[in-house]
Amino acid sequence: MKVDLLIRNGRVIDPSQNLNGHYDLAIREGRIVGLYEKGKTTDDQGMHLESKEIIDAEGYVVTPGLIDLHAHVFPTKTSLGVAADRVGIEQGVTTVVDAGSVGLWSFDAFLEEAVYPSVTRVLAFLNISGDGLCTGGGELADMSRLTPREAAALIRKQPILRGIKARMSGSVVKQNGIQPLLVAKEAARGAGVPMMVHIGNAPPKLTEILPLLDRGDVVTHTFHGKKGGMFDERGELIPEAQDALERGVLFDIGHGEASFSFQTLRHAQAQAQGIMPHVISTDVHRRNIDGPVHSLTHTLTKFLAMGYSLDDVIAASTLAPARILGLENEIGTLKVGACADVSILQIKKEPTILTDSEQETVETMERVVAYQGIISGRVLTCK
Repeated sequence: MKVDLLIRNGRVIDPSQNLNGHYDLAIREGRIVGLYEKGKTTDDQGMHLESKEIIDAEGYVVTPGLIDLHAHVFPTKTSLGVAADRVGIEQGVTTVVDAGSVGLWSFDAFLEEAVYPSVTRVLAFLNISGDGLCTGGGELADMSRLTPREAAALIRKQPILRGIKARMSGSVVKQNGIQPLLVAKEAARGAGVPMMVHIGNAPPKLTEILPLLDRGDVVTHTFHGKKGGMFDERGELIPEAQDALERGVLFDIGHGEASFSFQTLRHAQAQAQGIMPHVISTDVHRRNIDGPVHSLTHTLTKFLAMGYSLDDVIAASTLAPARILGLENEIGTLKVGACADVSILQIKKEPTILTDSEQETVETMERVVAYQGIISGRVLTCK
């Protein structure tokens, strides 16, 4: 069988298939057509594979294309946005999801200026405010500018829109309290998609927010270090958070410049069952790309340094976000027939200082570095 690309000798980690071993990966016409034990590259008829291009991945880790579920990639219309390829394929991330930069009224501009020009696959959670972040913060302060019916209708028409975003912190909702979340929930249910809810400084309180969320909804910034988070003053999980987890609500990192704390993560690890974030994402934007966030791989490194396994952090940045997006058979997997999105990573053994959003530092002796990214079979070397 002739294929376009053969990735040989790499250590393949694919949580969607419970794989962690040495395999060869075959790609043709932008799709994965074979995954073979190392050195046994023959097709079902016993024919040896012939490939136009071969990548020798000896010493590298080969994973499904990394997915950043929370980024801001609308640089022409928002003050926070960065170019999708800068935080995407140039850093080994094949899919980035813009988390609420775009609202109903700027969606066409988002397509033209952020989605179409990018090599990186760009998806989005649509802001429940028609303004999105295009007029700065505080987009949920004026209830008349929320667009639930129109947002739901647009999501049903546009496959790149995978959910609704609502930023539920005091500086955004002002005097409206929990009301914007109720409106956003109406839109999400109407469109049949999940919500991503930003949490931060109250009001509204997290104890008000969590009971309103359904299975498959995502709470981002869950491991921040601010008051009123999911752990009480004794470091124990609040009952509403426990109920949410049991109900199937998903916890996302959403690192950002002010929303990830090593200490909060330690509290999570110390719980009876140990609380692992479902998704590791960056909330990368203009103000944090040069630190403390840097990239998705840098963020994954922080979790390795805190004792999580490589398999777990890969699952939290491939399979888990793909499921939330409803695309687990297309991306976030190396199954035969899936889109040929692949990340080739290196685990470099070198001392690295890691910093959280509270300016606490942790030193590690290894870090995750992106070597190459492959999108629909197209190979690009990372910067």
